[in-house]
Amino acid sequence: MVAPPDNDVLWARALHYTHKDGSPALSGVSLGVRQGEILAVAGPSGSGKTTLLRCLAGLVRVREGEVWFNSSPVHTPGPLARERLRRDRFGWIDPAPALVPELNVWENTALPLMLRGTSRRRAKGTALEWLERLDVGELARKRPHQLRQAERQRVCIARALAPAPTVLFADEPTAPLHRADRGHILRTLTTASRSHGITVVLATHDAETAALADRTVALLDGRCVKTVELPPAGDTTEGRAACSLSV
Repeated sequence: MVAPPDNDVLWARALHYTHKDGSPALSGVSLGVRQGEILAVAGPSGSGKTTLLRCLAGLVRVREGEVWFNSSPVHTPGPLARERLRRDRFGWIDPAPALVPELNVWENTALPLMLRGTSRRRAKGTALEWLERLDVGELARKRPHQLRQAERQRVCIARALAPAPTVLFADEPTAPLHRADRGHILRTLTTASRSHGITVVLATHDAETAALADRTVALLDGRCVKTVELPPAGDTTEGRAACSLSV
């Protein structure tokens, strides 16, 4: 076992993961992520981006390899320890917005804070601040079924940012949004990362989104590659841009 570098908040070595049907998802992926860095994991659909994020976040256990967070192993603890790590130190944004239907918007946003032991009053204040930043503050008392999909995704992003996680994993976070909305959301994510020292690991198949990151790791068929062809947002044929790997 090799000790991870001291300046990497996340570090992974030779990750291998196989789907239940036996097909390989990751084949020997290694990377390091520095504190406060915005790292884009870029690649086409099926390249292993989501699987890599899930392994780094401890949502699934790798078949082979190591994952470390702040010099503590993520790949060896049991499910309960990994769950506590995700609750206390990590944030997650899915491509499809998922909210608790019984809770209103501000309660959904405040939920991670209250699960950490924050008082209801303080959690509500923090939740309302983030909802305002994402232009959905006026929806604070509405229920999820009353929102449009794009509004639900904004609430999910506010919920992930509200606890100021050490690492935020964002899996295609702007997928449900119109192109006009994506820029604002991504600027909010990057500004929050810079101001709060949040490390962001962002999975994307969009070259414009990847360009906003400090650094890009390109995946293809579960392996790190030097370049991968990514279409700009809304373009699947012409005008493809190469996304460069720099690790």
